[in-house]
Amino acid sequence: MTRHPVFSRIDANLATLLIGAVILWFAPAGLKSYGLYVISLWLVMSIAAMGLNLTLGYAGLKSLAQAAFLGIGAYTTALITAKGGIIGPGWSWPLAFVVSGAITFFAGVILGFPALRVKFHYLAFVTLSFATVMFLIFRNEQWLTGGVYGFSNIPRPSVMGSKLDNDLAFFRFVLVVTVLLSLAMWWMLRSPWGRAFTALRENPLRAASLGINLRAYTLLAFAIGSAYGGFAGALYAPLVEFIDPAPFAISASFVLLLTVVVGGQGYFLGPFLGAAFSYVLPEVLRATGGLYLLIYAALVLILLLITPQGIIGIVEKMRENRRQKAAQEQRNASKVMLEA
Repeated sequence: MTRHPVFSRIDANLATLLIGAVILWFAPAGLKSYGLYVISLWLVMSIAAMGLNLTLGYAGLKSLAQAAFLGIGAYTTALITAKGGIIGPGWSWPLAFVVSGAITFFAGVILGFPALRVKFHYLAFVTLSFATVMFLIFRNEQWLTGGVYGFSNIPRPSVMGSKLDNDLAFFRFVLVVTVLLSLAMWWMLRSPWGRAFTALRENPLRAASLGINLRAYTLLAFAIGSAYGGFAGALYAPLVEFIDPAPFAISASFVLLLTVVVGGQGYFLGPFLGAAFSYVLPEVLRATGGLYLLIYAALVLILLLITPQGIIGIVEKMRENRRQKAAQEQRNASKVMLEA
């Protein structure tokens, strides 16, 4: 029986993902609550960055609205699952997860329409305007979002009747959801959709000449990337159990953009590396006291000066150097044999 080409081989990205998931399942068992929170936040933001990486890194569409989609997912989950919400605590989180993804998917479709007419930094301005409007809604519409007072009493999900109030259990739940969404992204990027997104980034005119529907794939890239922001928000709300507008401000969208760029845009594992740099490293640097922001900013500048391709670009350079060294050694050996 012939296997589907998408599953023809397990590549290094998938192997790294699966091995990393197994390690993470057992590694944090000795961590306290704050350590588990930081690692859970890293996974949640990796999901949001994964969506932006699809939009920016693969499709080449600049977006500054990912934090807004994160907020939409978080507030939707809060409205559905919190005590006194639409359904209330219990088995309602899976519904909130689906609804968050659906709302942000269709919001991404609507926001994607300007991408059909404007490009480059003009598109960034459009998405920035959307993010600004959503932040104002989160902050000012107190009857819906709680405004600056926030939204509390957000419960954690239940699995087979057992609530995930334990921090380790919730972390493992977040890990499972992250792996499932990562597998879906891996499959999509290796499918004809992924190749179409890459063609859209590299040369839209050539992609159109090859029969790729630019309109459809532009909207699809925005929609799927936005939905991943909504999925991340559906996990963020029960992680923190209280949300206010601050985490979804304009600055949060810039941090997510930095996450994708620093990790390595257009690389499957880039969002995980970038999220570790953007959300875990600052917590580690807090041990330096008031200097941690200065040290963090300096590290960002040094990294981008050394390798504009991000952290994963360093790995790619090392691999390329090894390949060149091996090729040179082979040429030298062949030359010695010929001379002999």
